[in-house]
Amino acid sequence: MPIQSWSDYSDPDNVPKAVTDQRQALRGPAQLKFDLKHFFIDVAAGQVKDIAQILETFRADVVVTDSFFLGGGWLWEQGGPPWAEFGISTFGFSSRDTAPFGLGLQPQASPVGRWRNQSLHWLFEQVLWRDLTTHTNKVRASLGLPASRKTFFDTLSPFLYLAGTVPSFEYPRSDLPLQVHFVGPLLSSIFLPGVPPTWWSDLQGGQPVVLVTQGTIATALQDLLLPTLTALAQTDVLVVATTGGADPAALPVPPNARVEPYISFVDLLPHVDVMISNGGFNGVQMALAHGIPLVMAGSTEDKPEICARVEWAGAGINLKTKSPRPAQIKAAVSQLLTDSSYRSKAQQLQAEMSRYRAPELAATLLEQLALTQQPILRS
Repeated sequence: MPIQSWSDYSDPDNVPKAVTDQRQALRGPAQLKFDLKHFFIDVAAGQVKDIAQILETFRADVVVTDSFFLGGGWLWEQGGPPWAEFGISTFGFSSRDTAPFGLGLQPQASPVGRWRNQSLHWLFEQVLWRDLTTHTNKVRASLGLPASRKTFFDTLSPFLYLAGTVPSFEYPRSDLPLQVHFVGPLLSSIFLPGVPPTWWSDLQGGQPVVLVTQGTIATALQDLLLPTLTALAQTDVLVVATTGGADPAALPVPPNARVEPYISFVDLLPHVDVMISNGGFNGVQMALAHGIPLVMAGSTEDKPEICARVEWAGAGINLKTKSPRPAQIKAAVSQLLTDSSYRSKAQQLQAEMSRYRAPELAATLLEQLALTQQPILRS
């Protein structure tokens, strides 16, 4: 069904230029708040309207949404069917063992660490996120819903949350809600149609292959692709870069690099030795599912949290910036290629991921929810 009552901002081309310009002037938590307000909260009333209209002719037993889609939960509050969430990023909901989402801080479960976490959660809820919660409640009021004290990230389905990764990628939580189930990553099995690039045989040339990608959201070429091509131009590696749709002609391409707008990761990743990423969740999960260690460089959206978890898991190096210097990239790639501990950790995650079948596990849990209409809790 096409979207009727709200703007689909999942396609960056649909975002008005004025909104994009305002967003680009912000950094850190301020930019995250802007994104939540404009791209997730303001559209929630339209989401409720669209789902309700569908349910008039299609009687669903369960509504399944991603973890940033508020409409399913709000419709349930109005008397709609139970809703389940599929986690498309790391856990955002609070825990006494972790800092608030967005800071990219490592977990601390010691008494001092929990004091740190509690203090930061209070600061976020009562100060930094307070105006966002007020705004959310105005949108809720337009639907006749009562005010809620929960922050955006604590809007968790009480029925079922499907975590799209494995336990070893997430921070351990002593207070993990019982309706949260790890189902493993939902990996793409799509091959891009058409003939492979003419340089495809170069992947068999014996050099280490380094993939650099910025996904399709944060795609400013000067942030990661350009410094990577500069950093590795004189090294004995083959660099494969994907621009996420931007014109490759905008980049100076050294002899040891191959640049394409898009490449099928299903085809490419079996050949890759190191991946450089700005922290897109799906790309990171795909890399780890192939046992590939990562250089992480992201600081927008949810990327600081994803980068921090790769570092915590020991499967990569977190540069803690979205615009690393060429020297930082070169040193990190060299370390990943020479220190086998990173690949070993990535391969441990690969082995764990291979034991999960996300579609089957998720379908089984959703069927249980549809049949029982009750929370599906871990035993």
